[in-house]
Amino acid sequence: MSQRGVPSRWLDYSAVGKRLDGTRFIAFKVPLKQSLNRQLPCSDAFGPWELLDALNTEKQELGLIVDLTFTKRYYTLQDVPESLLVLKIFTAGHEVPSDDTILSFKRAVCRFLRDNTENDKLIGVHCTHGLNRTGYLICRYLIDVDGMDPKEAVELFNSSRGHDVERQNYLDDLQSGPKRSNEGMEEAEQEPMRGLASHRPSFTPSDSDSREERRSHFKESRNDSRPVPPRGTNQRLYHHHHTGLPKGAHHPPYQWTPSNAESQWRSTPRSEDRSSRYPPPEDWRSRCAPPEDNMSRYTAPEDWRSRYAPPENRRSRYAPPEERRSTYAPPEERRSRFAPPEERRSRYPPPQDRRSRFAPPEEDRRRGPPPLPRYSARWTNESIG
Repeated sequence: MSQRGVPSRWLDYSAVGKRLDGTRFIAFKVPLKQSLNRQLPCSDAFGPWELLDALNTEKQELGLIVDLTFTKRYYTLQDVPESLLVLKIFTAGHEVPSDDTILSFKRAVCRFLRDNTENDKLIGVHCTHGLNRTGYLICRYLIDVDGMDPKEAVELFNSSRGHDVERQNYLDDLQSGPKRSNEGMEEAEQEPMRGLASHRPSFTPSDSDSREERRSHFKESRNDSRPVPPRGTNQRLYHHHHTGLPKGAHHPPYQWTPSNAESQWRSTPRSEDRSSRYPPPEDWRSRCAPPEDNMSRYTAPEDWRSRYAPPENRRSRYAPPEERRSTYAPPEERRSRFAPPEERRSRYPPPQDRRSRFAPPEEDRRRGPPPLPRYSARWTNESIG
């Protein structure tokens, strides 16, 4: 089976075992939801409602389901009747359950027995096949809590289930392994959930018998399809003229017949000098291509210039002619008004023949000191006398 379908080897085991004598335990394989039961024949379908039917036949009442599978895809609370409680304990397969898993199982059993002392409701335990994990935990409870001999506990389970425990590592741990502690077993750990299905689903396993009938009917209806019209004929007209047969009558099979050699549809022989009707004659050009002597209206003649390009002898209006000078550049013979003419001297420097009033003339500089003044005789005599 596929990974998302019915579990592997699920059909190799019986659905429900018998109640273990002197206990409240009963083992069974995992019940499947309706979508998975539809993949099975009527006789092999097994779900929560089929589980109740099997126990009612044995006049047994089920009160709690302990689910040990490591997935939730086989059924949900919506598939379980309201009269049942469900407790999920995720337990990995192929390996001995851990001490925490064993303690969770003991707590669930002790709580149910404490709450149902006035009735005889059973505790249903299942894994995928209802054999290895289920057998180990039930036997572990009988050995650790009830004090039953390991070998006796294993034989009791095998006889009640109808199949023997297969995992050797489970058997070795039960028979020669240490006992697990019961400390904390009276404490509540997980609250069981009540089923949500108030009534049996409308689908029953008997519906699977009609699937093969519907499948075969579908195949027959496909074989009764209308014949295919001959190639080359109008399908609408062909089917239009071939309707009106009585109901249930079949169209005769189509038989191909060779066409008449003298038929009017026979093609005439093609002459060698006749060219194909598709290529145009050599002297006829396409209407989309202009004649060779006619230029395209989009291509200007060589002697015609564009209106956007000025003629060669015409200069741009933005560039002045060569003989015309710019208004901003003065002619070469014209000097600036800020520069005096060459023949005009500046009014600030003195002429070359004019000396400064502070400097003596050059001939005075070359003479020695001025001569002493001459005094008159009168001044001299007076001074002497």
